[in-house]
Amino acid sequence: MTTRIGMTFDLYDEYAAQGYSQLEIAEFDSEETIQNIERNLQRLGFETERVGNASKLMQALDEGRRWDLVFNICEGLHGTGREALVPAILDNYEIPYTFSEPLALTLSLHKDMGKRVMRDLGIRTPEFMLVEEEADIAKVNIPYPLFAKPVAEGTSKGIDATCHVETPEALHRTCLRLFETCQQPVLVERYLPGREYTVGVLGSGSAAVAFGGMEILLREGAEPYAYTFHNKEEWETLVEFRPISDQTLSACAEVCLPAWRVLSCRDAGRVDVREDADGRVHVLEVNPLPGLNEHSDLSILSGFAGIPYPQLIEKIMGSVLKRLKMCWPDGRAPG
Repeated sequence: MTTRIGMTFDLYDEYAAQGYSQLEIAEFDSEETIQNIERNLQRLGFETERVGNASKLMQALDEGRRWDLVFNICEGLHGTGREALVPAILDNYEIPYTFSEPLALTLSLHKDMGKRVMRDLGIRTPEFMLVEEEADIAKVNIPYPLFAKPVAEGTSKGIDATCHVETPEALHRTCLRLFETCQQPVLVERYLPGREYTVGVLGSGSAAVAFGGMEILLREGAEPYAYTFHNKEEWETLVEFRPISDQTLSACAEVCLPAWRVLSCRDAGRVDVREDADGRVHVLEVNPLPGLNEHSDLSILSGFAGIPYPQLIEKIMGSVLKRLKMCWPDGRAPG
């Protein structure tokens, strides 16, 4: 039985050729990443068709093209619902897809709203406030030091060392900078001084598991305080990734899995966490649409957990097929 998979993605080179800046398209994927995903899907027996971005998807659907399943990694370009655009289109056509549905993608991208949901359900996350305009800056009453970041960005866009602030004056300067450069509200949260981890999650609902994680350590010469955009771009020289112990992973899972489940995330992703001064783990962000290049955080921590890249793609597809009650192309039921 042939299972046809459409592949939706935002190709970095296509947008760069249209004049978009490196910062605007930092989350988009390379041709190599698309090739690697496609090769591994085909290795598993799937028939693949490259579709492309949301505009190309809409054109393909208008032409009557359909698939049994879509492997979606589109990040989108505009607005806080940009990651939800392709899933929403596919929902309209009743075409199933990998990873999370529109609500989960929108809640997790808009960090203020995602944190409100987590906070209301008792999941530890740093105290926070949303700054929507300059007048709001003076209303921030969280104890310093603080950390300010764009409310709805990924790949640490807009984040540098100045986002760590210790005075009202520094907070004012940083918020104004972020307003100008990112054109969106700013999330201000209490800065946690402890160790930082990112944890990989596989599965959906009660079947979700925290399968591995790694600590993020900043080397000499890195921008201090955080995994900033610059540190991510130069990760090979500025950042050290270290696998975490089973005990630390268990402590992280106590907050990561409830956050994953309450936001209704599916199949695979990451949860970024940090320890407070007492060593308690707090959720910083949930990432339900993970980067899938071979050097992405999810791929690296998977390798630490003994799951090489081809097996990671297989495990993601296993979760998808189980959730959708579909079989592998050879007729096997997913485990």
